[in-house]
Amino acid sequence: METALYLPVKRFLEKLGFTVKGEIGGCDLVALSGDDPPIVVVGELKLSFNLELLLQAVDRAAACDEVWLAARLSERGKGRESDARYRNLCRRLGFGMLAVTRSGDVEVIVSPSSIARRDPKKRSRLVAEHRRRRGDPALGGSTRAPIMTAYRQQALACAWALSDGPRRVRDLKPDIPDAPKILLHNVYGWFDRAERGIYLLTDAGRAALKRWPQQPIELRGAAESIP
Repeated sequence: METALYLPVKRFLEKLGFTVKGEIGGCDLVALSGDDPPIVVVGELKLSFNLELLLQAVDRAAACDEVWLAARLSERGKGRESDARYRNLCRRLGFGMLAVTRSGDVEVIVSPSSIARRDPKKRSRLVAEHRRRRGDPALGGSTRAPIMTAYRQQALACAWALSDGPRRVRDLKPDIPDAPKILLHNVYGWFDRAERGIYLLTDAGRAALKRWPQQPIELRGAAESIP
């Protein structure tokens, strides 16, 4: 599976000084440097180098500074990584190529060149989601499981805060900044309004906590009783 390529590529980019997180904004991985503004790298993963991988890279190029294509190194050396036409096309487009061996080593086939940014809004969205997401909860290359976005992480934090009973929105907001809009819009059906400004957890919310267990959080004002 493509997810098997994620950790080797993540480790490779981390050695170059990047912070790497998977499945951000439709990209298999997004890596940020420690600079201000950061260098934004997008990686796309496939089991083999093919046209679809190139097309994905073309689609992502406007939102980042570098694009890396990563695929499994063919066992007999007859994959696209050995095709001079494919490598030259990547060079012309400015894309890097990484080949992942069966042992998990990563070989640089083509080094990327800096891409002129053409869509700063897309780039900003990638950076914002990367920075807001706690940890790296999603393996790059995942296709069937729901993506653990920063929004879902905060929704789960709200669910945990409500697991012992109703809470005021104002008590949740200091520790969960997006709590007001998460509770109001109730995208996942996890919450219900008990009365104005006070929410409780639904059965769907309790099921979500069983699926994605959360650590308790300290809520300022949580000890204040609700009349």
